[in-house]
Amino acid sequence: MSRVEEFTDVVVVGAGHAGCEAALACARLGLRTVMFTVSVDSIALMPCNPNIGGSSKGHLVREIDALGGEMGKNIDKTFIQSKMLNRSKGPAVHSLRAQADKADYSRSMRSVLEHTERLSIRQMEVTELIVENRILTGVKTYSGAVYHCKAAILCTGTYLKARCIYGDVSSYTGPNGLQAANYLTDSLKNNHIDLYRFKTGTPARIAGKSIDFSKMEEQKGDERVVPFSFTTDPESVQKEQVSCYLTYTNERTHQIIRENLDRSPLYSGMIEGIGPRYCPSIEDKVVRFADKERHQVFVEPEGIHTDEMYIGGMSSSLPEDVQIAMYRSVPGLEHAEIVRNAYAIEYDCIDARQLKLSLEFKNIEGLFSAGQFNGSSGYEEAAAQGLIAGINAARKIQGKEPLILDRSQAYIGVLIDDLVTKENHEPYRMMTSRAEYRLLLRQDNADLRLTKIGYEIGLIDNDRYKKLLEKEKVIREEIERAEKTHIGAGEEVQEFMRRHGSTEIRSSATLAELIRRPEFTYEMLAELDPERPAISAEAAEQVNILIKYDGYLQRQIKQVEQFKRLEERRIPQDFDYDKVPSLRTEARQKLKQYRPVSIGQASRLAGVTPADISVLMVFLAL
Repeated sequence: MSRVEEFTDVVVVGAGHAGCEAALACARLGLRTVMFTVSVDSIALMPCNPNIGGSSKGHLVREIDALGGEMGKNIDKTFIQSKMLNRSKGPAVHSLRAQADKADYSRSMRSVLEHTERLSIRQMEVTELIVENRILTGVKTYSGAVYHCKAAILCTGTYLKARCIYGDVSSYTGPNGLQAANYLTDSLKNNHIDLYRFKTGTPARIAGKSIDFSKMEEQKGDERVVPFSFTTDPESVQKEQVSCYLTYTNERTHQIIRENLDRSPLYSGMIEGIGPRYCPSIEDKVVRFADKERHQVFVEPEGIHTDEMYIGGMSSSLPEDVQIAMYRSVPGLEHAEIVRNAYAIEYDCIDARQLKLSLEFKNIEGLFSAGQFNGSSGYEEAAAQGLIAGINAARKIQGKEPLILDRSQAYIGVLIDDLVTKENHEPYRMMTSRAEYRLLLRQDNADLRLTKIGYEIGLIDNDRYKKLLEKEKVIREEIERAEKTHIGAGEEVQEFMRRHGSTEIRSSATLAELIRRPEFTYEMLAELDPERPAISAEAAEQVNILIKYDGYLQRQIKQVEQFKRLEERRIPQDFDYDKVPSLRTEARQKLKQYRPVSIGQASRLAGVTPADISVLMVFLAL
């Protein structure tokens, strides 16, 4: 019996958001890449919420774009509503969020993949890793075909041994009823990879024609849309947007849930996996926040060409009859017709502390992983990991050092460092509070932070790089001009001050001094600045932030310098921790198990105290 044997550079297992970014990065960096999926129709699928971005997640999308990834470009082409969140707060937490047309998003990303040189798409389940002397040499598929490769990237999402559950209904399928991947788990275990069983969930989809939107609060998009991608012409995304709606649960809703908790798989023990704390099911919210009289419910369209509405905030695994009663107790949903039931999904994933910061497995050379398989949640977290795993798989094959972004460089650095360093007993979700240096890691300056790195890697072209250098020059020169430009104390200026509730100028003040006043912005002061050059809105935003928050930024830069000193203090990977006499037993065990690459990473391990770090530094004479 003949057997198919193929040779390629990289195999990507999975075609979700992680798989798409990983495959594109490898192919664009010159490597022959094969991407496997259980269904070509599931490429870039959004099995849960129909949006990209959101608080902190929008930062990740802009960083992906700045490095040369695709997610930002794709949502710019396919969004139906866009908002900049947290505008009333400081720039560190401003974050873009866009509703997607789910079908268009998937079709558009598939088209990009299909038209990328050196990238092939294969509908087939990968069932086995071929590992020789702890080196990945290929994969085997369900059909028995062998694909020899120099590196593989596991981006299996929520498909491994997937089980969808609501009430007492349990089916071994992936999201949206797609085929699960049932065989690879055994191969992972045979290769001594430790697995977790995690859970996530999704709410029902309800027919829009059955909803009374008049009983809900309309939520419109921004009048002026800001694109995700730094390459998207802002004028091209100014279009008519669809509305979303806000309603609330009530005591009747909560009563229905409480009366049926014994029928919930979450509480009956039928669900084994651990769910995300920061995105709980509605039954979990009712139990954990019993004092709350109501919870927000977001009603969001799934696309332009469908009547399905996503009921955000009400994910559930309750039985079908309870779901119907529960949803119909919510204002505006009294006559709701469910198109797709809410369900929970369990799946296999790894303890990501088995990975290096490059997202390569410590014990299997050439094997990388990304996305929900690494124990994270969310499309954006997945895409960010996929991009980095793809870059590093390519660089390994090319004999180059891996790209490691640290916590002071990017939210992507925070995400990966948290995953591979800390104990995560639930799906990891990115939040702005996780980033110590978030004033420096704003979504608005992702290109200024990361596009040079993308250019050096090879994912950013010369034209884009030149535009970045020109933008940097414009910002630098305009800040210098603002520091030197003096505004006099004439009556016209004083009247301007009084009109904006600001203290009058005694003699004169520089433009920069006025920008630092809380009531003013760079744009507002254009009236007093006739010599102001014409610069882009994006450059103007940077001028305003860099001047207004200069003191805070300088303070955070000093904190980063201290952080860098700890990160630069490397620990040899063959270091014998048993030789350190005063190290506590727990710390010794953790350090031996996870082999941190630096004193900084060691300090973030659970079970390692500042005292342990001091002992270690003395012994290493650092």
